[in-house]
Amino acid sequence: MIYKIKMAEQTHVFQVEMTCSGCSGAVERILKKTPDIISSKIDLENKKVEVTTTKSQSEMEEILKKSGKEVKYIGAT
Repeated sequence: MIYKIKMAEQTHVFQVEMTCSGCSGAVERILKKTPDIISSKIDLENKKVEVTTTKSQSEMEEILKKSGKEVKYIGAT
């Protein structure tokens, strides 16, 4: 029998190199297509993305890098 363990929700904060609404739009589109995202907040002015998810920090970092932007993990809240 195979058991699937669900990870606990966690909010991760990333610094993402976004300079315009097109950049933040690219990040938003990727997040909307990603399963297990509970909520997200994009702060273009401060170049931060906050994601509440059951995914790990490293999984989220790889997902955000698909936007073509430089991504740095800041921490969890």
